[in-house]
Amino acid sequence: MNWFIGTGIFASMCLEGFTRRNITFSKIITGQPTRSGRSGKEQPSPVELKASELGLSVVRTGRLTDNQELINCLNDERPEYIFVIDFGQIIRDPFLSCMCLNIHPSLLPKYRGAAPIQRALLDGENSAGVTLFRLAGAMDAGDIIAQSETIITPEDNASDLYIRLSSMGCDIAAEALSHELTFTPQDNSRATFAPKITKQEHEALFTMTAANFCNTVRALDMSGGAFVFFRGKRLKLWRCRVHEDIKAEIPGQVLEIDGGVIVSCCDFGVELLEVQAEGRNRTTGSEWARGVRLKLGDRL
Repeated sequence: MNWFIGTGIFASMCLEGFTRRNITFSKIITGQPTRSGRSGKEQPSPVELKASELGLSVVRTGRLTDNQELINCLNDERPEYIFVIDFGQIIRDPFLSCMCLNIHPSLLPKYRGAAPIQRALLDGENSAGVTLFRLAGAMDAGDIIAQSETIITPEDNASDLYIRLSSMGCDIAAEALSHELTFTPQDNSRATFAPKITKQEHEALFTMTAANFCNTVRALDMSGGAFVFFRGKRLKLWRCRVHEDIKAEIPGQVLEIDGGVIVSCCDFGVELLEVQAEGRNRTTGSEWARGVRLKLGDRL
């Protein structure tokens, strides 16, 4: 019997992927609901929501090592594998003494940490990957069991990579579980880190290069979205495109409106393909521009 421990969106995608591959778990453990919005209504974790869709039951927990009931179950059942994915807690004994496996959306030892997909996009990487490894005491530093790599296309955003890498991760995990596991130590000298995205990083600046501006938009589409300011209010950006054929003028200046809204960065123009004004639904850049009566030469 196997256990699954996870909380976040990537974990929920992996849980669904395992279910599709007929990999089952005797226990699914997730974090406590959070409270959000003005009403303070409880919001179950993404894993709990996905489990409900799949007709599976979950066990909620606070700090895992303080949950004596789960520790007792662990001692009684002694699962063969415990998949710990996107859980948000450091795993310690007695859980760590079991065969704890993690699917991490990076090519470890590169991008250890909480935001590997977002950081890869922000850095303009041309490829990404997923790693199955055994948990160790240090963060994302355990021995590697299997890896798989994919190309990042210019159209890929974080949500695209979440879907693709979760599926790839379940594939390599299913393959690995079909035979005896082998382990390869990580080269710690090659490790890089992917810390959480800060609030300040959500603002896309037209003083950036056009490539970095679009990379910011692509990276943050699952983290609340990147934004710029227009007439004192936030304008969220969901999709954009670099136009290297349009040279920069004044950063933030509207260069074209007909056929698409193109704004100047520090080197080239960027087309605002999908945006969202405060209190409004998402719309195309052109529809938004008509609504606010945007003119050539306006500044964002």
